[in-house]
Amino acid sequence: MKDRVSIDFKEGIADVRLIRADKMNALDTAMFEGILEAGARLAAMPGLRCVVLSGEGKAFCAGLDMGSFAAMKAEGDAVPGVRDLTRRTHGIANRPQQCAWLWRELPVPVIAAVHGVAFGGGFQIALGPDIRYATADARFSVMEIKWGLVPDLAGTQLMRHLAREDIVRELTYTGRIFNGVEAREMGFVTRVVDDPRAAALETAREIAAKSPDAMRANKRLLNAAVATDAASGLMMESVEQQKLIGSPNQLEAIMSNLQKRAANYRD
Repeated sequence: MKDRVSIDFKEGIADVRLIRADKMNALDTAMFEGILEAGARLAAMPGLRCVVLSGEGKAFCAGLDMGSFAAMKAEGDAVPGVRDLTRRTHGIANRPQQCAWLWRELPVPVIAAVHGVAFGGGFQIALGPDIRYATADARFSVMEIKWGLVPDLAGTQLMRHLAREDIVRELTYTGRIFNGVEAREMGFVTRVVDDPRAAALETAREIAAKSPDAMRANKRLLNAAVATDAASGLMMESVEQQKLIGSPNQLEAIMSNLQKRAANYRD
């Protein structure tokens, strides 16, 4: 992991960076493994309140490393190191899909900070987090069609909840490149800012200052909402709220606001 992904943890915030800057953080076998290892570390990290995901250098992630195509042809692998993509290795996902899906599964909010390019698999990984900040001139593409492939890093399942179906189809069928402003208009980007990472860290600090119990409950509810019928969703709201009311961190939220002081939450 150390030569592909870094994690700097401070005051409840994990600052996660793709660090293959010389290759625009392109996805090779080591990068896939590094992202998966980072996800496992974050899932087990005590005191975690929020995650910021970004890329070093000129780009967020340029997608699949061009050198990987030779391995695909030589080994018959759809992604290096994975022969049978239908085999579920991480719950509902295979190993490549998990690189994007793990950000959705982490129990805390995740913010992606995108600059430069987020092409193909890089775009799909950026869709995994809860929130996305990007520069106006950042470039995005569902680029798999260019290589005769389909988006297979959970992209179809992530895109459909963010943009209209016809937009998803147009981008998937054409592979055209679009910028951060258009991405925001489509629903893929939350906010267009000059410095996405700085803005993401600022929001992360705001999130980290809130009750961790309520924040994790919020994420569970919002994750479930995309695939839950109304009756089940309403019941889940009631169950989560009942657990929170009167709990130590909920009482601390009330007292800190009444006393106009910083809250002292416990994990």
